[in-house]
Amino acid sequence: MALADPPSPFIDPEAAPLSPAKFRDPEWTAKGEPRATVTLGTLATLWFNTGTLCNLTCASCYIESSPTNDALSYLTLAEVDRFLDELDAPTEIGFTGGEPFMNPEIIAMLESALGRGHRALVLSNAMRPMRRHEGAILALAARFPGKLTIRVSIDHHTKTVHEQERGPNSWGRATDGLKWLAANNVPLAVAGRLLPGEGEATSREGYGRLFEQFGIALDVHDPMALVLFPEMNAAADIAEISEGCWDVLGLTPEAVMCSSSRMIVHRKGQPAAEVAACTLIPYDEQFLLGGTLAEARKTVALNHPHCARFCVLGGASCSR
Repeated sequence: MALADPPSPFIDPEAAPLSPAKFRDPEWTAKGEPRATVTLGTLATLWFNTGTLCNLTCASCYIESSPTNDALSYLTLAEVDRFLDELDAPTEIGFTGGEPFMNPEIIAMLESALGRGHRALVLSNAMRPMRRHEGAILALAARFPGKLTIRVSIDHHTKTVHEQERGPNSWGRATDGLKWLAANNVPLAVAGRLLPGEGEATSREGYGRLFEQFGIALDVHDPMALVLFPEMNAAADIAEISEGCWDVLGLTPEAVMCSSSRMIVHRKGQPAAEVAACTLIPYDEQFLLGGTLAEARKTVALNHPHCARFCVLGGASCSR
């Protein structure tokens, strides 16, 4: 994860560093316990990472997106269609990045997914790249009512914290884009992040005041309408998840994101797009599962700090 100076407000500066003994072996934890695994059941969400290029450089980006990072190349419509061809039932199709609206074929990709009867979810910062496509977005929303949702990243309910993370002048442009979507009745959601020590109830109340100020009717108590993500700091210490943790935590593997989703990435220098187990871990070879969705129906070992902090202990998911 890229870290900037000054540091991100969403990273706890007092967190203990991750023990080097943890997340080393896909089969065993540092304590010698069998590591928890997750098997794909029904594929509920198929994600496409459209490329890591972004119009912003945030203080902490789990995927290190920026205006210069093309570690994940732009996906093409042909690549998207190849994986859509494998689907035999209506599925949620997610588009993430980077900033998806920077990909020159994003509108064609959306049209292809929606035209096949799928729902589409686009994760966007709602800034200039999105606004260049206003006409096309409105046309798709009209052609496929209720099938296209744009989830806008408003990292915090205050301008100060949002701009500490996303940079000067990012607040006004992002919130203007949010207001444009709402004014034009484009289905939308918002994604925010929890500050260290900030409770979820406090955060939702803050967003509620913000949306009331903007005149946006968004139910902040609906976790699908306002998604609040926990900290994603792979360098901070966290407990590993063993097989025995499921009963202790009162959870099952089916609650974890990789039991119902996969993500398509095209790593720079690779000949073709491939399937990753997780939206949060696109570079790690152990989470790359093959060149087709059929090949990617593999059991995934929870061998990364994000597996523990974000998914299991954080109870979070990138999907709706």
